[in-house]
Amino acid sequence: MRTSLRKMGNSTGMIVPRSILGAIGATTGAAMDLRVEDGKLIVTPAERVARDGWAEAAAGLAATGEELEWLGLGVADDAKLTW
Repeated sequence: MRTSLRKMGNSTGMIVPRSILGAIGATTGAAMDLRVEDGKLIVTPAERVARDGWAEAAAGLAATGEELEWLGLGVADDAKLTW
């Protein structure tokens, strides 16, 4: 299969057919790792890191106000603590 490089703003991009994305298990918007080996561009789906999605989850939680519920909870033996 052949595709062309295209100007995209100040960068250059490439349209990747859906069948190729499916073959490597990627979807539109997926993070990809790029490297060059022997003059060839190698593109692979990026591995997830431990904190992927945390920022979005925290923003969603903040929007609901649920993160404040813990403030009313006490800790066992609070009275014995010195600050």
